[in-house]
Amino acid sequence: MGKEESAAEIAQAVGAAVAYMPQGEAQNFDANDLAQRDGFDVLACTLEAATEPPKPAPRYKLLGADELRDLPPLAWRVRGVLPAVGLAALYGPSASGKSFLAFDMAAAIAEGQRWFDCRVEAAPVVYAALEGEAGFKLRAQAWEVSRGRALPDGLRMMLQPFKLTDGQDVLDLAAVVPAGAVVVLDTLNRSAPTADENSSRDMGEILEAAKTLQTLTRGLVLLVHHTGKNAAAGLRGHSSLFAAMDAAIEVSREGDRREWKVAKSKDGQDGTAHPFKLQVETLGVEETGEAITSCVVLRDTAAQDVRAVKLPQGGNQKIVLTALRTMFKDGTTGKAGAPALAKCVELEAAVTFAASALLVAPDRKAERAREAITGLVARGVLGCNEGWIWQA
Repeated sequence: MGKEESAAEIAQAVGAAVAYMPQGEAQNFDANDLAQRDGFDVLACTLEAATEPPKPAPRYKLLGADELRDLPPLAWRVRGVLPAVGLAALYGPSASGKSFLAFDMAAAIAEGQRWFDCRVEAAPVVYAALEGEAGFKLRAQAWEVSRGRALPDGLRMMLQPFKLTDGQDVLDLAAVVPAGAVVVLDTLNRSAPTADENSSRDMGEILEAAKTLQTLTRGLVLLVHHTGKNAAAGLRGHSSLFAAMDAAIEVSREGDRREWKVAKSKDGQDGTAHPFKLQVETLGVEETGEAITSCVVLRDTAAQDVRAVKLPQGGNQKIVLTALRTMFKDGTTGKAGAPALAKCVELEAAVTFAASALLVAPDRKAERAREAITGLVARGVLGCNEGWIWQA
């Protein structure tokens, strides 16, 4: 179709429209002039108006079995323990060795070395030491002395103050973190010092900030955190924290015996205990003649052999476990963190029930029952998560 022919057709179409215009408007309207001057533009507009706009692509994609099978597998940073991307927590009571364990894992990830027999995919690590900053120099030296080599280049320390609750701090830290890195915030409390951990609103803001940091760095953010007064209850603070984690590592201590286990893993296996110990390394001598020391994490193979037999320790633990076995018979399944078929009972109900079986002063029964249950959880005889317990 030529321009003149196109213009003629447009003029005819416009002329037909003019016939329906009021007389005052029509007499000033030159259809042929409009068509000759802007023929192609008018034609394009006419055709576009006559064509139905394409439907937008569906927002949600429904996948069939074949498409599900073709999806890429979950990428692990530490196989069965930590994913390569997401939010995770490593938590335990004070003096349990959780920071030493987090540092040891950070070095293994940066070096790409197996960690407690778990396969590791190497990645850069940024370790934000926000608590006990002065001791991290010694901690690094102790690791090098113990291993007989320098810390991996992929591990970087950040010793300056940092607040998750400060948006600029989050942006500034993300700007220096390599893409796909693991960012360790040790501890969560020091990275949000003014927040109320028990407030759902404050915890929501903390989690949103941690997720923003994770999104900007396109890797994994690991929060090192404390347990509360009752270690068996898990992570300190609002329950939304544990619920938001893609993975969680629980650290426990009973005397000199320490261990860690996977408390939550969306596609890994929960509950396997890994004993470890802290070995003291002498790094020098002060002017006063006192030794300069720090600690490193070593696997405790001797404790692992003993740990294979899970038995209660002490009279109260034995009485409590016997009482709880009666409760477990009528327990419920399907609780988060528990094996699929494990019968679970509420922690507080278990404390009340077990207390009635103890032969101690009435005003000490609940306290002793709680201590016994905490000890059974630490020994791996009982499992515990989000206020529910089960027999491991």
